[in-house]
Amino acid sequence: MDILGAALQDHFEKGIAETLWVHNSYGEDEEMPVDLFFRNEDEMPELELKALELCRGRVLDIGAGAGSHALVLQQRNIEVTALDISTTAVAIMKKRGVKDAIEQNIFDLHLTEPYDTLLFMMNGIGVTGSVGGFEAFLQKAKTYLKPGGQLLFDSSDISYLYQEVPMPENVYFGEVAFAYEYKQQLGKWFNWVYLDQKTLTDVAAAAGWNSHIVMEDDSDQYLAQLTLK
Repeated sequence: MDILGAALQDHFEKGIAETLWVHNSYGEDEEMPVDLFFRNEDEMPELELKALELCRGRVLDIGAGAGSHALVLQQRNIEVTALDISTTAVAIMKKRGVKDAIEQNIFDLHLTEPYDTLLFMMNGIGVTGSVGGFEAFLQKAKTYLKPGGQLLFDSSDISYLYQEVPMPENVYFGEVAFAYEYKQQLGKWFNWVYLDQKTLTDVAAAAGWNSHIVMEDDSDQYLAQLTLK
């Protein structure tokens, strides 16, 4: 069952959804407000607005959800393709006015024409699942971009979670797992990764990318811009 898609569908059709719970591997369950996926430009934080400002050329918005970032880019006359693995999310995006929305897994993408910008918002780069997965994606991303292209994403240093408990010993501390629950339906667990800035820059450099931390906020979240060396 597409748990997140069901919550998005309820919010889109009814203007409100029941509680979407996020189970995690490191602490207590958390509530995710579904309306976060339906924000307009005025409701987006500075970090996301800066990322949208940096978008150029043909943009691939990966893990686009309900299409809020794609809609802002369209309004700015930027050519954008919104990609998501959820059939429901893609249908919602199209109904909301996203002109080019496709149902596709980023790891299985086959392009006829590369992009200028790959965009991951709302910690979307975490879909790579692990430091090794992120490194492997950086190699694949080279085939998705035109010369001079860029990868834009936000991530977080979650070391603060371990201030009172020991750090994991045999795994990178930013590698976690999540599962969505909606209307008492629990989805499958999936791996996610949060990258601290040093790990990001070290892995990117080893994979042949230049990295630039564009900005960071007071919640240990930052915006990164990667370009090929």
